Amino acid sequence: MAASTSLALVLAVCCCCCYAASVAPLSSADSSGEFLQCLAAGVPSQLVVTRGSSSFASVLASSVRNPRFLAPGTVRPLCVVTPTNASHVQAAVLCGRRHGVRLRVRSGGHDYEGLSFRSVRQEVFAVVDLAGLRSVRVNRRAATAWVDSGATVGEMYYAVAKADAGLAFPAGLCPTIGVGGHFSGGGIGMMMRKYGLSVDNVLDAMVVDANGRLLDKKAMGRDYFWALRGGGGESFGIVLSWKVRLVAVPRTVTVFNIQKTLAQGAVDAVTKWQTLAPAALPDELTIRVVVQNKQALFQSLYLGTCDQLLPVMGSRFPELGMARADCREMSWLQSMVYINGGTSSTPVEVLLNRTTSLSVYTKNKSDYVKQAIPSASWERIFPWFDGAGAGLIILEPHGGKVGSIADGDTPYPHRSGVLYNIQYVAFWPVTTATPAVPDWIKNVHAFMEPFVTSNPREAYVNYRDLDIGENAVAGGVTSYESGRVWGEKYFGAANFRRLALTKGKVDAGDYFRNEQSIPPLVSIK
Repeated sequence: MAASTSLALVLAVCCCCCYAASVAPLSSADSSGEFLQCLAAGVPSQLVVTRGSSSFASVLASSVRNPRFLAPGTVRPLCVVTPTNASHVQAAVLCGRRHGVRLRVRSGGHDYEGLSFRSVRQEVFAVVDLAGLRSVRVNRRAATAWVDSGATVGEMYYAVAKADAGLAFPAGLCPTIGVGGHFSGGGIGMMMRKYGLSVDNVLDAMVVDANGRLLDKKAMGRDYFWALRGGGGESFGIVLSWKVRLVAVPRTVTVFNIQKTLAQGAVDAVTKWQTLAPAALPDELTIRVVVQNKQALFQSLYLGTCDQLLPVMGSRFPELGMARADCREMSWLQSMVYINGGTSSTPVEVLLNRTTSLSVYTKNKSDYVKQAIPSASWERIFPWFDGAGAGLIILEPHGGKVGSIADGDTPYPHRSGVLYNIQYVAFWPVTTATPAVPDWIKNVHAFMEPFVTSNPREAYVNYRDLDIGENAVAGGVTSYESGRVWGEKYFGAANFRRLALTKGKVDAGDYFRNEQSIPPLVSIK
């Protein structure tokens, strides 16, 4: 059955350890002006866009991916700083600390709750938009690259493949995702079963800390570097660039999109997929599932040819009924276009487009599954994805390399025993009278509770969800106990505590703070 209709709807929503002194008191109108004057001494005026500028609205909106956060009443920044080198970022941090203006950092704008450019509560803050820092520098011989945080995943993929078609990098599918945010949360994608998460392949980083110092891996120390790779980088400083290990891909890869209705055995196919995709398929083969309109769309990337793939699918997943006609052979770079809704002939330059549609509001949630959901339960789940207001879910298989790494090796703890991740997506048109989130996503998320992890009910930090908890501030810093409510869901108890202790060493004054930033925990020896 043709998969184009469901796929189009999916695409419419694609969405040095040291003590840090306390932050100056909350900014008044006078100190806000002093902050801007301070910036003027260290950052060229054309790179600081204030509310009074005619271009403020367009610059702020330039990387907004969800129009819900453009609605009236949204708490907007005092200004947007658009640095073009590290000294501009250092100046912003030093001025912010001196005058009590906190910074929020935006690389691609895909934060699902918009916390990279807006505040839930009334406060004075500025945004550092890293879109002007987007270089990708590839070392073919060493198979490494330095990738600036402001680059998008699509820009990174394009630069790497153009430097050497036999090299790639394991990261997400949506090409407009900013590298800075994506890496800071872990970075799942279609090659994680073969090569692990994005952060499993990060070798070094350059970060501006809460004291305005520019540090690399050696200077920042072991715990700081650990925290940046999946612990929500915005809590610890501003990461400007990442050194990554590139991975080998064949000159030809194979992709397919196969859709199954209920009448065609969608329930049986998804039921079997749950244990097959994470553990019983070659690591070179990833099959993810999109459930929408009471149908299941199976999307695959295989690092090999159709001739190699067909016998594997025929013997291990006959329920899918894959035939040669389903195969599409192409370069790895082209596959990133194809899986994201293009065709085998769509120019790969579309990966360089940083803009997205603002035609729909969205809301996302996440879960992890460690025990396969029975067929009878899937019979009850599928009807949730039918009718007006219904959204979709995306199931991403784990296992392979991503599951073989210890839970504490990076802050991303969803490793051993995880079958797959679930992303819930609700979307509704901006033509509706209100951007209020529909009940559907909360209701289906509640319905799924018996089938997913518990104590805690795990979630993926890159699918940020404020419904699972927000920080409370006490004594001028974020409360550790309030952070545990949401933090242990994202990172697990041990990893969250280590993150908080690291925060206590590198930013004890809690300068880098938002509604779900890591709280500082100071260890008393």
